[in-house]
Amino acid sequence: MAEEQPYYGKHGEPRKYDPTFKGPIYNRGCTDIVCCILFVVAILGYFAVGILAWSQGDPRKVIYPTDSRGQFCGQAGTPLEKKTKLFYFNIMKCANPMVLLEFQCPTTQLCVEQCPKSFMTLVKARAISKDWEYYKKFCKEGLTSSLTVTQILKEGLCPAMLLPSKSFTRRCFPALSRKGQDVLVGNQSQFDDGSGFRPAKDLIDGVKNASVVIEARQVAMKIFEDYTQSWYWILIALVLAMALSLIFIVLMRFLAGVMVWVMIVMVILVLGYGIFHCYMEYADLKGEPGADITLQDLGLQLDFSVYLQIRQTWLAFMIILAILEVIIILLLIFLRKRILIAIALIKEASKAIGHIMSSLFYPLVTFVLLAVVIAYWAVTAVFLSTSNEPIYKVFNETDCEYGRQTCNPENFSTSDMKAKCPDSECLFAFYGGETVYHKYLIGLQFYNVFLFFWCANFVTALGQMTLAGAFASYYWAFVKPDDMPTCPVFSSFGRALRYHTGSLAFGSLILSIIQVIRVLLEYVDHKLKGAQNKCTKFLLCCLKCCFWCLEKFIKFLNRNAYIMVALYGKNFCTSAKDAFFLLMRNIVRVTVLDKVTDFLLFLGKLLIVGLVGVFAFFFFSGRVKAFEDTAPTLNYYWVPILTAVVGSYLIAHGFFSVYSMCVDTLFLCFLEDLERNDGSAERPYLMPDNLLKILKKKNKTETTE
Repeated sequence: MAEEQPYYGKHGEPRKYDPTFKGPIYNRGCTDIVCCILFVVAILGYFAVGILAWSQGDPRKVIYPTDSRGQFCGQAGTPLEKKTKLFYFNIMKCANPMVLLEFQCPTTQLCVEQCPKSFMTLVKARAISKDWEYYKKFCKEGLTSSLTVTQILKEGLCPAMLLPSKSFTRRCFPALSRKGQDVLVGNQSQFDDGSGFRPAKDLIDGVKNASVVIEARQVAMKIFEDYTQSWYWILIALVLAMALSLIFIVLMRFLAGVMVWVMIVMVILVLGYGIFHCYMEYADLKGEPGADITLQDLGLQLDFSVYLQIRQTWLAFMIILAILEVIIILLLIFLRKRILIAIALIKEASKAIGHIMSSLFYPLVTFVLLAVVIAYWAVTAVFLSTSNEPIYKVFNETDCEYGRQTCNPENFSTSDMKAKCPDSECLFAFYGGETVYHKYLIGLQFYNVFLFFWCANFVTALGQMTLAGAFASYYWAFVKPDDMPTCPVFSSFGRALRYHTGSLAFGSLILSIIQVIRVLLEYVDHKLKGAQNKCTKFLLCCLKCCFWCLEKFIKFLNRNAYIMVALYGKNFCTSAKDAFFLLMRNIVRVTVLDKVTDFLLFLGKLLIVGLVGVFAFFFFSGRVKAFEDTAPTLNYYWVPILTAVVGSYLIAHGFFSVYSMCVDTLFLCFLEDLERNDGSAERPYLMPDNLLKILKKKNKTETTE
């Protein structure tokens, strides 16, 4: 097989032979010191923002609902400790478009122990002592038996009616249900109060649009119930995925070539079975009532199991799997020669991981550090968002000059506002403030988001450079493993932190800026939705596409730059330039060989996910009689299946990310080896014999007997 010659010229000259080079350089200095100092200062500022947020914030505003006086429902140690639910006097007012601007429903809100259980009007309850005692639980303080119904309603002490409600996120919402095409509140027999007056009918007409929301809530509750029933089995599926990933990597250590071909065949077989299963489901539904309806006619359904009862769904699945199967087979046919080189790289990566088994557990370090970063960001964001002060505004039924102005609930009843607007109330509106801290609160939130991206990218970069240094020490060791350091991962981790914190911060800073710009573009797109013209849509779409491509390119460049930093100890810009020119001089190998290797590793992840997914499908769907008594009873069996599939992919990705980093490192070392050495006795190749054979190269020190 003829091997492509690297392209020299404007992409620099190949690296010269250096007899003293034996792997990652130990005699190195600190790089990108300015960026290191900037990163340390930013981290100290991040801690300061966190301390400031924790001193000003109040997470109770997120945990507990707030009544009209700004008090927390259900807060321990207060008179409202047992009153954990928030009740709305007239929830219909929450449908007012002004709520979207003011973030507060313009009706009295009261903390109660339980939501109303039945329909009841104030007029009817006032006439029956037993009902009145129950009704008073949903009234404000200051209610006396001497007040008439008219006075109670005028002063806003009680709601005009109670509706059967259910608690959702500690708030009382009408218990909606469906009967045909009608939306009902509670039990239909409750609507008539005996006089032929059906006040709930108007409410039903007003809340029909809320039926979708209520259905979504019910679906969410069913999904949560499914998780409570199946979490144990989901955990077993994830453990199975971890065991399969570990077994797969151990087998790759000894049978890399065989495992790659087995993996390819298994993926083709799994996809083939998927096509066969979809066809059988498609055929079984032939002639079934309602099975021939189209997805377009069906529309959006919150009960996703409905889609599995129509033929077009299985036909779509079958076509998608068939296309994927054909693409994989064609790629394997046209790239069969490149697959041989990729297998050689994977074999060498398997040997490297076999000598550095601790590298398989390093993703746990990255996971823990990322968990710390995410937790700190989330806690700081919550405290920042809850560090405002309660703001009260005037809400009124009729025209009032003081409408929506700020007020003080302590003296509102004796103020001029109340005198001029008798039907107005001073209600809690939102949390805000006018201090310097509150004015710059949005800036602190932005700083929190930006440092989250920077720290998360830094942790990822640290893991990449650590693994790159460890695997590079394996490749360039003349006698393996004798010439390798005692603890390659620990040594590389120490070098990365001691000398290259600045380079890691530099690369992650560039990536973070691009990611923040993408977030801002999404925010602008969301804000301008419905108000933008076609030109603006096109411009935003182009910008988002460009920055998505730029982010992918920067991630690729950073990854290779960290490998060069781990090797030679130079600063980030120089390393990025060297890595880019090295890849450009070998552009054919990069675009074909490296991507073929990534494709084979992706097939490995796909195989593990497919095996776990098939097992989860047969177990949770009850298709196998042996599992009928063991499998939990679920509302939607696809919930644990989908969770197991996604979790399995993340677990497999964690294990295979080590393999991917090892292959990328060995690939760059392989390219440098081709440029540094020529196979002579003075400059022998360090690549393995099987790779030399595939490339039709050999060291001249070898003699033929």
